[in-house]
Amino acid sequence: MAELEVDVVAADGKIWSGHARQVSAPAADGEIGILAGHTPVLSVLRRGEVRVARAGGEVLRWTVGGGFLSVDSDLVTVVVDSVEDATGTQVAH
Repeated sequence: MAELEVDVVAADGKIWSGHARQVSAPAADGEIGILAGHTPVLSVLRRGEVRVARAGGEVLRWTVGGGFLSVDSDLVTVVVDSVEDATGTQVAH
């Protein structure tokens, strides 16, 4: 199965980087799901949960305060204004 290369970053540094089979994010006009082979897209994000599903079944989750998502050639870049981990703790870099 083809994979995505994913980077989740904030203004002050990288949150996570790695390979995944799917990325879901809260786009301004509704939830967006990205799989390998997705057409290029640039989307504004609203507050909500970003989920990265890894090949082994693990799902990583962050609550973001907004930002944008870019997809091009199976490279997904999620740039966030603010981010909390699944426990609600502000992520520090």
